[in-house]
Amino acid sequence: MKLIALVAALVSSLAFAQPYPSKPVKMVIPWPPGGGNDILGRMLADALGGPLGQTMVVDNRGGANGLIGAEAVARSPADGYTIMFHSVTTHLINASFYSKIAYDTLGDFSPVSLIGEAAHVLVVTPSFPAKSVKELVAMAKEQPGKISYASFGAGSSSHLSGALFDSMLGVKMVHVPYKGSGPAMTDTMAGHVPLFFSTVAGALGSIKSGKVRPLAVTTGMRSKLLPEVPTMDEAAGIRGYETSVMYGVWAPAKTPEAVVGRLNGEIVKLLRDPKFAQVMEERGLDSVTPGTPGEMETYLKGQLPKWGRMVKESGARGD
Repeated sequence: MKLIALVAALVSSLAFAQPYPSKPVKMVIPWPPGGGNDILGRMLADALGGPLGQTMVVDNRGGANGLIGAEAVARSPADGYTIMFHSVTTHLINASFYSKIAYDTLGDFSPVSLIGEAAHVLVVTPSFPAKSVKELVAMAKEQPGKISYASFGAGSSSHLSGALFDSMLGVKMVHVPYKGSGPAMTDTMAGHVPLFFSTVAGALGSIKSGKVRPLAVTTGMRSKLLPEVPTMDEAAGIRGYETSVMYGVWAPAKTPEAVVGRLNGEIVKLLRDPKFAQVMEERGLDSVTPGTPGEMETYLKGQLPKWGRMVKESGARGD
């Protein structure tokens, strides 16, 4: 028995001593396939596999506004073999949108690195009568509760963009939540719902093909990818209206510093590579923001109160 125990301990010790990573790494994307979040997450996962010397396995865990995927990662072993590509929703909005969530936004995760920021864009089905935001506002005031808009989930940054639009302009549109950007865009293109607050990444192809028409972006400055599309302020004088999506990578809490350091180092190298950064920007990021885990944590702590205020001002609630 002593010999068996000694052998087991030796095998365990040798396994632990293996350099990270010694097997495939799973990246959880808490959204369905096909949307802007999925596109950017998969690009990062595909590029990260080479430097890490292992296969990156993408696991789409969509549903419940990112809660399902985030909770799964929070409860995973803290060994670096399960990480998450997160957005503003999972770590900044959900904490205020829901009265209670099954994970601690910061306490249940180890920050790895910020990735970048992306704008939203308000798009409409081509046949929609309004040709501008001003015309849309006029229609919405004449027909309260008659015009609907899609989002990629209740409590998402997409939903919040629409709720703030209603709140700041004194209009009332009907929110239609979808389980991800892909289904929302499909129904907008088909005219089942006339408006959609999409990420630029998720809408770019449909805009270029003429399947949807952009009215305005939701950031304070125009998007590099849609330079001809005005901001909300330019389009309708909505001063102070601004929403965007910040992306990053998390690991479960208490993941060893050496593992987090390896992941952070490879991600930062990728994001500082001009060619890769350009590809990410071409897919929807308005800025690429690599940094240390500490810088990511500081950023998130600073942003939580801001998004809490935005959720409160919008009146949006998940329960």
